[in-house]
Amino acid sequence: MKIFIRRVGEGVHMEASNEDGAVISMDGSPAVGGVNAGMRPMQVLLSSLGGCSGIDVIDILKKQRQDLKDFRIEINGQREDKPAPSVFTDIHVHFTLSGNLDESKVKRAIDLSMTRYCSVARILEKTAKISYSFTIENGEK
Repeated sequence: MKIFIRRVGEGVHMEASNEDGAVISMDGSPAVGGVNAGMRPMQVLLSSLGGCSGIDVIDILKKQRQDLKDFRIEINGQREDKPAPSVFTDIHVHFTLSGNLDESKVKRAIDLSMTRYCSVARILEKTAKISYSFTIENGEK
């Protein structure tokens, strides 16, 4: 696996690309020379947690023959209140799903992803307490 980073312009705006040519933008705050042209690196890290777990959950639900119509994730991360490096200490992941879904299968899929399969969660749990919840249509779980 290779990732390529290139600076865009004269500030701290950067683009990361992979071997297949997919690109994401990263930037810093104006206080460090950024122009808000991309996500901060720590936001990318939380996004990676959501993407990793999301892929797992969708795949598991598909294997369980669940009729998933819509899927969203909201992630809230809290970092240490100190100068850099300031790692995540608490992360909460909330999944919102819709479709003809069996609640126990949804719970199982999310549990498997967050406690066993998601590599990003495995890395982040070294410094952060990771909690998670889910909603199916109108029911909070």
